[in-house]
Amino acid sequence: MYTSLSPRSLVLFAALLASTGTHHATRQASAAPVTQVAEAAHPAFTVQVVGKGRPVLLIPGLTCPGAVWAETVVRYQKQYQCHVVSLAGFGGVAAQQPLPAHLLQGVRDQLLTYIKTQKLTKPVVVGHSLGGFLALWMASTDPAALGPLEIVDALPFFSAIQNPATTAETARPMAEQMRQQVAQGRMTMAAERQLVAPLVTDSARITQVARWGLASDPATVGQAMYDMYTTDLRADLGRIQQPVLVLSSWAGYKAYGATKASTLAIYTRQYAGLPQARIEMSEAGRHFLMYDDPQWFFAQTDAFLQQAAAAKR
Repeated sequence: MYTSLSPRSLVLFAALLASTGTHHATRQASAAPVTQVAEAAHPAFTVQVVGKGRPVLLIPGLTCPGAVWAETVVRYQKQYQCHVVSLAGFGGVAAQQPLPAHLLQGVRDQLLTYIKTQKLTKPVVVGHSLGGFLALWMASTDPAALGPLEIVDALPFFSAIQNPATTAETARPMAEQMRQQVAQGRMTMAAERQLVAPLVTDSARITQVARWGLASDPATVGQAMYDMYTTDLRADLGRIQQPVLVLSSWAGYKAYGATKASTLAIYTRQYAGLPQARIEMSEAGRHFLMYDDPQWFFAQTDAFLQQAAAAKR
């Protein structure tokens, strides 16, 4: 898959798949009271708590604050306590100063600490793209801390999408090039729209995605991408014991040679160390599955949460 891509094209393609975000949520999750959690204990992110019930941690992807989950929160806040995460430096949220050298590892550790300090008992974790990667990293680091995982269009080692033999070390030069390119500065709106167009179908959403990307701190984005592309979680997946639902997309990547079969093969190979993972593929949705194919996304999530609730009894 994608064997025709040049190294430069691969860098762009990696950025396409990893760029996730919107600038303004079209609906606000305002039906339930919103609690702001103090930031001092976790400088890597902020949290809004909405609703009551079993805790669900919602982690967005690169360049995207928690408002990307607005419609999801509206749907589930009456039955679940939604802990909506916004990562520092993304979508207008202030970046950490100074920027940590091991950015994502710090996010992982602070999220695990947050779960403990808030006394959340095995919360369900839903992560999109970079957020899904973080969910896998959290679960493999401290398997007992989390409940079921829903991974939305994310892989345990993105750099191996072309070649399964890729290692963190061999991926480092490409990741370093990507970090330097991204950190150079913000793009124009036209260039940002072109970059994110394969990720979402609706034109208004493309504009939202582009605006949020423009509002993100370039150094933070570059470092987060570098960390993700040089961290291989495949060998650690066996530590994860809880149920895992993986939702994937492929339609947006047809121009890069993707088919449903080739994309499923990549996901199956990457998640081979996690035999309990169930992989489901949208027929039409692009990277933002909750935007592009909401009926399918919510049907999958409804069933997964119901199964999780039944297993907890």
